[in-house]
Amino acid sequence: MAERAGPSVSRVRGLAAELVVAAAGVALLVWAGAADVRWLDRHVLPDFYTPRERQILILTVLRVLVAGVGLALVFIVRPRAGRLFARVPPRRLVHDAAPTVLAVVLSLVASEVLLSRLPWLGTQEVPAPREPLRRRDARLGWVFIPAREGVGRLGGRDITYAFDAAGHRVRRLGDRVDPEAPTILFTGESVMVGHGLTWDESLPAQVEALTGVQGANLAVEGYATDQSYLRLRDEWPRFRRPVAVVALFMPSLLRRTLDVDRPHLDSALAWRPPVRSLKLAEVARRAVPYRAEDEIDRGVATARAALADTVAMARRRRATPLILVPQLRPETPAEAALRRRVLDEAGLPYVLVRLDPRWLIPRNRHPDARASRAMAQAVAGYLAAHGATKGTAIKSPR
Repeated sequence: MAERAGPSVSRVRGLAAELVVAAAGVALLVWAGAADVRWLDRHVLPDFYTPRERQILILTVLRVLVAGVGLALVFIVRPRAGRLFARVPPRRLVHDAAPTVLAVVLSLVASEVLLSRLPWLGTQEVPAPREPLRRRDARLGWVFIPAREGVGRLGGRDITYAFDAAGHRVRRLGDRVDPEAPTILFTGESVMVGHGLTWDESLPAQVEALTGVQGANLAVEGYATDQSYLRLRDEWPRFRRPVAVVALFMPSLLRRTLDVDRPHLDSALAWRPPVRSLKLAEVARRAVPYRAEDEIDRGVATARAALADTVAMARRRRATPLILVPQLRPETPAEAALRRRVLDEAGLPYVLVRLDPRWLIPRNRHPDARASRAMAQAVAGYLAAHGATKGTAIKSPR
């Protein structure tokens, strides 16, 4: 009996190994079959830097690779794993695998230590040394360094970024936004900042030129909707005569609102400190942009609440609210669905500006001066039509 027990146990080990490998292979095949475009729309948000058609291409390639791995596990690895586990005692397998496992663990630990020494990793996706320079902020995550001027090169041009003592972008160092004067306040991120554009080409400056009303550029590069709202809320009492508030919303940037490794707001607009996690986990999250549906729902709710309160804040002081939605590429069904969920379902006032896809800064995805001009005309036209500013309403480009 003892002699027959050995082979029987070996066969059980081999069968168990085959079942585990086969289950893994089948799981991969099931995912490859289920991860279609509808799955992408449910779990992967549109990305400003990665067009939807490229996301679909990446998903297609990934599905083929995953299916290939699944088939290899079922038909190639499974029988070999069964024979190996049936032939080699478990203690020997552990002994042989231990050096490799230890090396992997040590490399992960070393990577975590190294990444933890990179101060901006996980705080935001844009490297801090790039102009315009930013600094950490315990409440907002980061802000522009105030009262400074810097020059950055983009699109073959040297662009000067100047900021006043409050961190608002201004024409030149020494200029300041007057909080006592009638003011149109602009909130958002790099598109509203005028990344890669001169001051005169930036959207707030062009609206100021069209309306004759001072503009205050509160936008900061890399901001999510909740950060933009929080900065507006903090600075709102300083401005004595607000004329209008222009907020930026882009479905392709909604994913930023889901980031919790920075100071952030929840869907009730309550401030929350950063959620600490392993740096490797943060890198993996950015590399693999999968989101559960309830996460996306929370992001939609937070963005909607922040924009709704932006509108309410403006109306309480009889300022005209407007949400600007620039469409840099043809709107995808996923982007349209997010726009409707955030803006239309809440009844928020917005203008959708369809831009020529060629109106981009060379070798960059940010809008160029022509696109900025079109957006400024749309904003100025809306404000004039709603009595916020003097002048003739300008038809929004379509």
